[in-house]
Amino acid sequence: MAEITAITPQKKDKSRCNIELDGKFFCGMKLETVMKNRLKAGMSVDTEFLSRLQMESEKLTALDKALTHITVSMKTEKEIRDYLTRKGYLPDVLDYVVEKMKGYGYLDDAVYAKSYAENASARKGRRMIAAELKRKGVSDEQIEGALDGLTGETESAKRHFEKYMRGKTYDRPTLQKAFRHLLSKGYDYETARAAISGADDED
Repeated sequence: MAEITAITPQKKDKSRCNIELDGKFFCGMKLETVMKNRLKAGMSVDTEFLSRLQMESEKLTALDKALTHITVSMKTEKEIRDYLTRKGYLPDVLDYVVEKMKGYGYLDDAVYAKSYAENASARKGRRMIAAELKRKGVSDEQIEGALDGLTGETESAKRHFEKYMRGKTYDRPTLQKAFRHLLSKGYDYETARAAISGADDED
């Protein structure tokens, strides 16, 4: 058993409350559910009961929030889980939402990775794209699959190089800076060298 030490309204959503158990945040819950079950500070509760209560009362609300969240842009499973965690939902609710979204076809990390890589390849190299997808929770296998389908990386690097060199002198120090700039954009050494090949006759 644990003691409810505080029930406070959420600042961004007055229809929801934050519940603290033994002085620590436990979960977010609809105010309607709190009132219906007469939850209040000082009450002793079973944590499993509280988890089930939130699960049953809020899984549809969480699903609706998640579906609204992806209307702006596609998201990975990790991004959806992180978003709902910040909203105060418990792991069981997150699992429910993720499985539902996968079933509806709204959540597919492999599809997301391919779309992201294709859009980003005009501005970034493979290494940077891979690192960004990794941070978004995409698996190594899915990242590899997304990068395998990319073409035109050298052309993209050349465009970056030409843009960087506008108004600059084509001397060795400047070309070295341009090379480092391409590396910072996620292009590998061979791609960066290919992009600036011919710019310096001595090289």
